[in-house]
Amino acid sequence: MQLTHINEQNLPKMVDVGDKDITRRVAHASGQIKMSPAAFEAVKEGSGKKGPVLQTAVAAAVMGAKRTSDLIPMCHILSLTGVNITIDELPELPGFRVSAEVKTDGKTGVEMEALTAVSVGLLTIYDMVKAVDKSMEISQIHLNSKSGGKSGEYRRENA
Repeated sequence: MQLTHINEQNLPKMVDVGDKDITRRVAHASGQIKMSPAAFEAVKEGSGKKGPVLQTAVAAAVMGAKRTSDLIPMCHILSLTGVNITIDELPELPGFRVSAEVKTDGKTGVEMEALTAVSVGLLTIYDMVKAVDKSMEISQIHLNSKSGGKSGEYRRENA
């Protein structure tokens, strides 16, 4: 299989999507952060010193999706039509799951935008709670599904 972001001289390139059709593209991604019980309670109670952790993480995740092309060198600049971030409590960890749904009508997919949104949201939680728990663990960041475009549908098993 040929890598699409490498040219004939084995140098990086941005894929030319000019001949692709414009289609509705949707991607879902998620990840989680595990923390101490004290940190989990601080987030739930809103008693963190830096302010409302989960609300700030949602705003940061949306910004992450919008700025993906600034962070990932070969990503195209996309006009996103929607970004929806949800954060679920995971008391069994304890911790939280950040999920992102990103949409566009375009010539290339939004998988990287969804994954970046999740990553930035999780990192924001870490940043805002690190005074309580520096040993937090971010994990399980993955693409759950995507639709649209030439390659069609993808659904992760057990997603």
